[in-house]
Formats: sequence, C-alpha cells, structure tokens
Amino acid sequence: MTDMQKRYGIIGAGMMGREHMRNIALLDGARVTAIAEPDTEQTGLSMDLLGAGARAYPTHREMLAAEALDAVVVAAPNHLHLPILRDLLRTELPVLCEKPLGVSDAECAEIETLQARRAAPLWVAMEYRYMPAVARLLAEVRAGTAGRVRMLTIREHRFPFLTKVGNWNRFRAQSGGTLVEKCCHFFDLMRLILDAEPVRVFASGGMDVNFLDEEYAGRRADVLDNAYVVVDFDGGQRAMLDLCMFAEGAEWQEEISATGDRARLDARVPGPARFAPGGVERHGEFVLSDRATRRVTREVLETDPRILRAGDHHGSTFFQHQAFLAMVNGGSGPAVSVEDGRIAVAVGAAAEESARSGQPVELSRQSKQALRA
Repeated sequence: MTDMQKRYGIIGAGMMGREHMRNIALLDGARVTAIAEPDTEQTGLSMDLLGAGARAYPTHREMLAAEALDAVVVAAPNHLHLPILRDLLRTELPVLCEKPLGVSDAECAEIETLQARRAAPLWVAMEYRYMPAVARLLAEVRAGTAGRVRMLTIREHRFPFLTKVGNWNRFRAQSGGTLVEKCCHFFDLMRLILDAEPVRVFASGGMDVNFLDEEYAGRRADVLDNAYVVVDFDGGQRAMLDLCMFAEGAEWQEEISATGDRARLDARVPGPARFAPGGVERHGEFVLSDRATRRVTREVLETDPRILRAGDHHGSTFFQHQAFLAMVNGGSGPAVSVEDGRIAVAVGAAAEESARSGQPVELSRQSKQALRA
C-alpha cells in the first residue's frame, strides 16, 4: 500500500459489496478504507475480508462524515439507491452505483436531476459489458465483422435469485421486478450492440417455479422467474431476451447472438464456478459463423483465474473497476452514463408492465418513460 492509492468507500457490504472489495484488492492503486453496512453479520464478513486498516460504519452518512475518500461504490439493495444518492450526490466524489440505477423511471429521473448539479462523475455498474466474450462480440460488431446487425438474441439460463439480506430481491416493489433488477444488463447491451434506441417492448413472463411458497411478514414473493422479451429499435433492428431462472444445469449461462447480413457472432459465458460441478472455472467463447464461406470459427477466451475467482460475473467486475479507476485518476467520463442507466430501467419497467398486461408498451423518445401502447 502507498499514499498514492485511491481510498474507496463501499456502501452496502453484502454479497455484491464483497465482490467489489475482492476486485478492488486486485487493482494497483486502490484500496477499500471504509464500509457502511447496517447488518452486523455482513459487516463482520466484510471486515474479515478487508483486514486491518479499514473501518466500518452502520450508515453511509456516518462514513461520509468521518472518512476522507476518493471514490464511493454503492452496492446497497435497489430500493435504497435513491435515498443514498440523495446524500452522496451532494458531494464531489466519483461514484460507481450498482445497477439498476433505481427501481422506476421516476427514481432514475430524480437521480439524473441530482447528478446534473455536480461535476464529479456517476458511473452505473453495467459490468456485463466487460465480460471478455461480450467485449469481443462488441468489438467485432464495431469492426463490421457481422455487417449490418439486424437481429440480436440474448439468452440467460441460470440459477434462481440468491438469498439476500431481508429477502429484498423477492419483491417487485424493492427490486423493480426481475426484468429491471436482473435484465437491465441485457437491455443496456441491446442498445450498445445495436447502436440504436428502443421504441417498443412486448413481454410474456411468469412466476412458475421459484419461490412459490415463500412468504415474508405476510407478503408473498412476486418476482418473475422466466420471460421472453422482444424489443423493437428505432433503426428497424429487433432484439429478444430469453430468460429462465430455473436452468442452472445449462452449459452456458449467457449466450448472445448478433446476426448481420455478413455473419452471425456469438458470445458464450459460463456461470459462476462455485455453482458448477467440482467448482471448476471455465472460460468464455466467441464464435464467428460466416455467410460467404459457411465456416464456423470458435475461439476460447482465457481469463486470469485470480480474476475469475474474485466474483460471480466472469471477470467483468475487475475489468469494470480498472476502467472506473482510470476515470477516477483523471481519465475520460463514465463509460455507462446516468442516461444509459435510466433507459435500461425504462425498458425493464416496460417489459414488466407488458408481462402483466399482455400488451406492447411504447417508449417515449423524450423521457424514455414507459407508457402503455
């Protein structure tokens, strides 16, 4: 450690907060010096991970008042992002806020207004952009390898939501719903890959397998565990999400296919090793299927095992933190803006509404707020 290291504070020291801690520890030039976490069990686990030199506070306000920090990561439950950011955005600290930015378009709009009043950056943590296979697909799309991409399919077949403090992720009111909480990542990727804006959303989904008998303080769990979502874009492209959260036996957790007039590109990402037989880490894969030659080329994208072991997102949290630290050290602005975060939530909220109503939902070009078609 040196005095040149940037001092990070983490607000929310649960499962995702500790993933951030492990990845920050791998960086040159950064360390976590403080955490804010009201749950004593989570605090204990986090302090065991951080060791001497870090301090813990029960609230973010106490941490902000007592600590000299260079950057803050918000990894608290979704419904707490807005109240935390109301305080944090009064400072001039760079902020990395976990997705989703808020649980509704109205919350995101307020955050956008607060952020506009200050100079320091707010980066929304859409780390799936940084998964090696996904990053490679993005680069190939940008290079024109697929030609004009007209169709995009994203499949995530995975394990159910994990147990979180207070079971907040079992309820739509606290999480925004599965298509906001889990799938804002994918709606962000759709915009990024297609370089276009969403205009219409249609979804069909249900709660068919997971948490059917779960009840907390008289409230029954109400989050979707499977869905199809079709998104139309303003350039005429279309994208589809295929989500299943009772498919942890699938070979690949995420599969992304971008199809253009020259080729199809596929990114394939395995699930976390800790849920795999034998706990063995696997690497991602990039596949190019060329129309002209009819040839299929597969490439394994190897990732440093230390980075894979640091989290459940196939190294993406580390690569995101590398980019965030570069920004903190005076680089360019955030790769994922408040507007990016807000639009991803708006599409997710529209998909939730469509799944409930059975009707397509139009997206306002001006506000990106979901409106019934």
